[in-house]
Amino acid sequence: MTPPESISAATLMTGGGDARIRLGPATGLNRYFSAPRPRDLLAYASSTANDISPAAYEAAERVLAELGPAFSAPAYAARLEALRGRIRRAYGVADEVAIVFAPSGTDLEYVALACVRGRGSGGTNAILLGADEVGSGCIQSAHGLFFARETALDVEVTPGAPVPGLGGAAVDLIDVPVRDAAGKVRPSGEIADLMAASIAGAAAADRHSLVHIVHGSKTGLILPSLDDVDRLANPRATLVVDACQARITGAAVNDYLVRGAIVFVTGSKFMGGPPFSGFALVPRAFADAAAPLPEGFASIFRRAEWPAGWPGAESLPDSFNIGLLLRLEASIFELERFQALPAETVERAILAFHAAVRAELVEPLPIRRVAPYPPGHVEDADTHPIEMRTLSTLDLSALLPGGAGFEQAQDWHKAMALDGVRVGQPVKCVRLADGSWGATLRIGLSMPQVTEAASLSAEAMQTRFAADMARIREALIRAAQAPLPFPAEGGPHRREPAMGR
Repeated sequence: MTPPESISAATLMTGGGDARIRLGPATGLNRYFSAPRPRDLLAYASSTANDISPAAYEAAERVLAELGPAFSAPAYAARLEALRGRIRRAYGVADEVAIVFAPSGTDLEYVALACVRGRGSGGTNAILLGADEVGSGCIQSAHGLFFARETALDVEVTPGAPVPGLGGAAVDLIDVPVRDAAGKVRPSGEIADLMAASIAGAAAADRHSLVHIVHGSKTGLILPSLDDVDRLANPRATLVVDACQARITGAAVNDYLVRGAIVFVTGSKFMGGPPFSGFALVPRAFADAAAPLPEGFASIFRRAEWPAGWPGAESLPDSFNIGLLLRLEASIFELERFQALPAETVERAILAFHAAVRAELVEPLPIRRVAPYPPGHVEDADTHPIEMRTLSTLDLSALLPGGAGFEQAQDWHKAMALDGVRVGQPVKCVRLADGSWGATLRIGLSMPQVTEAASLSAEAMQTRFAADMARIREALIRAAQAPLPFPAEGGPHRREPAMGR
């Protein structure tokens, strides 16, 4: 679509994706109660979906003005190539690292499958880690299946159907849960042992394994540890790092790349951009040895979204996705602002946020933090980058007599959003006495919020975060005590879907 001058960046950023990005006619919001336009509300929802910051929105509008009504596929390719350079500089990665863009983190799974396609005569053994702790659609896309009813090219597809040339019998999917039946995090060594056994079994059938590492799950987990990752090194296996929450440093990105891993990042979580956008950082060796892209990619990707010269990319549509481009531009704008901050300023802001969550939410209410490490492994937290402290998963099950359940947390999440306070969706990680899942919500800081806080004095920073957390506490109390006012199109019993990537 050629962007007429009368169409705003906000409108364009709701296109070029699947149904998750569309806005409801009654609310003007997507199904996660966010929108790609600045709004006057309190939002600590970077674990689910962001509302774009005013500064990033202005950046998107500037880009739109520069594009003009004569925007074309060659101009799209040039813009994406410029973004590749900016991403490499922001993370400090080598120029030879290839970058593939995708309309969402869920779509990035197809990139990894394409990178290893044909490496085993028996197909691919995809080892997904913690499907319950990443994106809900990944259980399908990591299997080489379509996960929605339409693609970013507006092609109607059938969820669960194989992507032609990629999915079906060619991909065997194994899900290794990161939590046990009681909701406890499994130790890194135990997870690595299960993965190693799967790699060995697949190799016996001449299947190449695609092994997922999680660097920042929905609850802030990093699994397996880097030492255990090194134990998994095997010529019959390729590592793919799910860092889609973007709570990862440049040093950590490079730690994975030097191990030959593919790294997934999205711009719509900690990075602070609007939903949805994603990119894969791919060691150059994959491009040099890759099989041609499967035929089904012509309904998912555009040519410029793959690096020039990638085998089979010439078969993709030579068109453009202005919605994806603007979302990427907004996200990388936030990444560059964040990376320009002094490390000590970032640390001060994150620690002030972390302390405010404890002082204003955990201590005054019957709430506890869900630990982002296995029981008895508190030392693991010391090895996590400080970005992991930008996310707190809160166990709210004790807020109600007899225990508050997961569906009640979903109701509270919606009620708070309609009350002008957005936090991260609940996640299933706490068990109640009857075996059901307990109530949780997540409080997540974002890069633009750190950038904004960086301009404040230490005292003003602490005051700001304390006031924000107090507002969240008040909104939570109101939500837990009052009936839920649903939007018209939602219906009184509608449950929101889990956020994809």
